[in-house]
Amino acid sequence: MAAPAGWRQEGNLPVEHTSFVGRTRLLASLRQRLQESRLITVTGIGGVGKSRIALRLAHQVRRRFRDGVWYVDLARLQDPAMVYHTITAALGIADQSPRKGSDTLAEWLAEREILLILDTCEHLVDACAQLTEDLLGTAPHLRILATSRRSLNAAGEHTVAVPPLSVPGEGPSENPFTNEAVELFGTRASAVVPDFAVDEDNVAAVAELCRRLDGIPLAIELAAVRLRTLSVEQILTLLADRFSLLAGASRTALPRHQTLRAAIGWSHELCEPAERLLWARLSVFAGDFDLEAARQVCAGDALPAGRILDVIIGLVDKSVLLSFATPAGQRYRLIDTLRQYGGEWLDKLRETQDLRRRHRDYYLQLAELSEHSWSGPRQVHWFSRMRQEHDNIRVALDYCLSTPGEEHVGLELLSALWFLWVACGFAREGVVYLERALTASPTPSRERCKALWVLAYIRSAQGDMAGALAAAEQCSTDAVRVGDSGAVLLATKMQGTAAMLQGDAKKATALLGVAIEFHRGGRELNPGLLPAIVELSMVLLAQGEFEEAETLLADCLQVCQERGELWLRSYAWYVTSLVHRETGRRDEALVACKEALRIKRRFHDVLGIVLCVDNLARLGLEAGEPERTATLLGAAQANWRTFGLPQFGSPFFTTEYEQCVKECKKLVGDTAYDEAYAAGARFSLGDLVEYALDDLDDLGDLPED
Repeated sequence: MAAPAGWRQEGNLPVEHTSFVGRTRLLASLRQRLQESRLITVTGIGGVGKSRIALRLAHQVRRRFRDGVWYVDLARLQDPAMVYHTITAALGIADQSPRKGSDTLAEWLAEREILLILDTCEHLVDACAQLTEDLLGTAPHLRILATSRRSLNAAGEHTVAVPPLSVPGEGPSENPFTNEAVELFGTRASAVVPDFAVDEDNVAAVAELCRRLDGIPLAIELAAVRLRTLSVEQILTLLADRFSLLAGASRTALPRHQTLRAAIGWSHELCEPAERLLWARLSVFAGDFDLEAARQVCAGDALPAGRILDVIIGLVDKSVLLSFATPAGQRYRLIDTLRQYGGEWLDKLRETQDLRRRHRDYYLQLAELSEHSWSGPRQVHWFSRMRQEHDNIRVALDYCLSTPGEEHVGLELLSALWFLWVACGFAREGVVYLERALTASPTPSRERCKALWVLAYIRSAQGDMAGALAAAEQCSTDAVRVGDSGAVLLATKMQGTAAMLQGDAKKATALLGVAIEFHRGGRELNPGLLPAIVELSMVLLAQGEFEEAETLLADCLQVCQERGELWLRSYAWYVTSLVHRETGRRDEALVACKEALRIKRRFHDVLGIVLCVDNLARLGLEAGEPERTATLLGAAQANWRTFGLPQFGSPFFTTEYEQCVKECKKLVGDTAYDEAYAAGARFSLGDLVEYALDDLDDLGDLPED
């Protein structure tokens, strides 16, 4: 199975879906600038090809960067406070720590040789400028390539303006067949009409068309689509008539941005009424979406649900929508400039608020469905699906938190997605949203109680024990006031989790025991019964009650097996490994820990992975492999620091870690230990998982005491 983005060093560059035409000199200039400057902003009007040029450049230079080229799409982000979270998500950083966000990102980037592409920054200029300055100041090997309609005005920034494509001139010696704009039209036209070619009969009309479109790539591509129904000469005549109405007799009076709008407007007018309506309504989506989402959000009035697919096909044919296959099925995306145009029409139709609310309602229903299905056999599907819908979830949350009267729905949406924040690598983002939503909804309610125990759960994962206890206690108090017994029990469980991590075995045993007894009926596998069983097993392990711990874990594994649950199953295998190790069954401990790690590869469960690697390091030491142990410790600790508070800051984990380090140094010496540790610290997360699994497979029979 391929590792998620952020696990490997090569980066996350999107595939180039269309051929790249022209721009040879510009790309050569940008490659040179990239060697000389650490921050380059590619500027230009909408539709001129800034993003496409950045992507082409990135593919050309990616081998120069040891740790990859990483692409971050900011086009649909509305909240400047989310720029950091969007970047960390694109990098695959599952930041669980309670530290300042930019500190975590800077630490992750500090020793890496990376090209970071920030695409479409113009609406977030201040936030992007500040973050780029912070990151470049602390990550000496980092280079940033930004695209924006205007400069970031950041320190050390070099701007490169992207002009439109060159168009055929009036000189009789110029060869129009080698002109960039003509070549682009010919390439896109042949994709629409396979037997089309620019030849002696049509080259003059094509050249004039490209001149009238000012060499703007998006305008040329939209014009090429019309060849399905019109000849080049007909396109030219109709387009000339439209421009005359807009600009009068003076062709030179038409600014380039108006040229693009005219070209988009012309394509819009040539759409069927249903296509224009769907174009406008689809503008509420952020990122990509599937057919069912389009049907649920956009159908109604003159656009019945049964017609949505046919209308989408029409928009794909007209190059308004992009269509691409994913493992989960076909998905669609509006080109950003066309999305903005559609949004303007949605405003004119006075449907914006209604469509934003319908968009929010759809993703609330999807979140609730995913929550109810999380503990079942499609857990990996929902992990992938909700990560894929991340951009749309942000838009839905922004609507809730910026629209008076919708804050309580924001609490419902955030709470239903507890697994996204806890299990899918977005802990810090979840905390930011939950704190905002709770502040906006101070009155006790069932929705607020659920949000509080979710906040307590996330803070525990971050190692923020004081914050976790405060949220759990507030949840318990509010739950009593509103009569929510379920929230009282979940608050009790979260208090038990905090007590376990703080090393308070007596309190943890009592609180987790209550949660387990209440949830024995199976009504709340996650986050109620199964985590409580795993955590109580760890408390029993710490107290030397190995048989009781193993019995509980066997029960947990059986429930997981019956329900098809994987995420908590991996933790049960991890703690089972600890029990086997403590009772002298190191071969069984190795098998159990590797089984946990194999499951965790399916999720972006960084904390679970580093817990397993810490345990494998100890097993390696006991197997007489201190150098490998040091390498594993270095790799695990580097990821602990990046993704969370090392060992949760908990004595339950730190005591054993410190003992392992001490014994390892004693066996190999400080110098050899430091070298092996440093080698491990350079591993990507994907490399670490492979090293831990493959190398430890070769340890052979473990020696007896």
